[in-house]
Amino acid sequence: MQACILFTASPPSPEKFAAITALCQLYELEQSQMLSDDQMLSNNRSSCIAARCTISRPIDLSTLRKQAAEHQIDVNQIDFEAKPKKLLIADMDATIIRGESLDELAVLAGIGEEISQITTRAMAGELDFEEALAARLALLKGQPVSLLDRVAANTQITPGAKELVKTMRANGAACYLISGGFTFLTSVIAEKLGFTGHHANEIAIEQGKLAGYAEPPILGKQAKYDFLSQYIEQMQITPSDSLCVGDGANDMMMLQAAGMGVAFEGKPALRKAIETQISHSDLTALLYLQGYSHHNIRY
Repeated sequence: MQACILFTASPPSPEKFAAITALCQLYELEQSQMLSDDQMLSNNRSSCIAARCTISRPIDLSTLRKQAAEHQIDVNQIDFEAKPKKLLIADMDATIIRGESLDELAVLAGIGEEISQITTRAMAGELDFEEALAARLALLKGQPVSLLDRVAANTQITPGAKELVKTMRANGAACYLISGGFTFLTSVIAEKLGFTGHHANEIAIEQGKLAGYAEPPILGKQAKYDFLSQYIEQMQITPSDSLCVGDGANDMMMLQAAGMGVAFEGKPALRKAIETQISHSDLTALLYLQGYSHHNIRY
């Protein structure tokens, strides 16, 4: 019994539960005939099904993952004695919030399609992040600063984000929102969800209009990695005590350095590099990955 397989899926349904049971039986995982209470980390009030099954022999995770994906179920291998992390660092856009805030800003400015194409290529790793950021901001030059407030008002929080931060903070973890986006939004989201702190770029403003650039230095993939290292040292913990989550290529360095790096609805380039993946579940799945159960989750 060296390790465990964790199955998660959102929203819960009898069909997904039945599919998880069938996958357990197919791979002859322990207690495969019935998922017992001690294997179910979630309950009927949870926003996400989470079932843990013990394995005593190696299995082909990629094949199991493909079969599970047909039922929109995530599969990850976790340590038999998974322990809660002491540090969470989360990307904002398309992770803690739905969508890309700069794309939303562009839509309000009437140039959504032009900017979203650049964003897509940057998140896929096809364009340098800083060059892509500069190109998008240049296109927004002259737009009224009032658009920033409209973006903040329209922003949707990803399901499970509140529970993730609230539960980890209640258990003594530090939680930081670190984004290649902008402080006008990270400040709002960090306060709303209870993050310990936040870091992002500062958008330049001149005479009530967007100036078309970000104030240096630019927070990109290296800065995300550096903040992870900084907080590990500051908190006097080890990298294994950290959990990082993100969706794009600019998160890769940070996720690879963390004790647990999670690709949440990750772009293809990120999924190729990061083993732990959540594509069909809400953000409470990150709690179950750490060994939390429904008894511990704060709503």
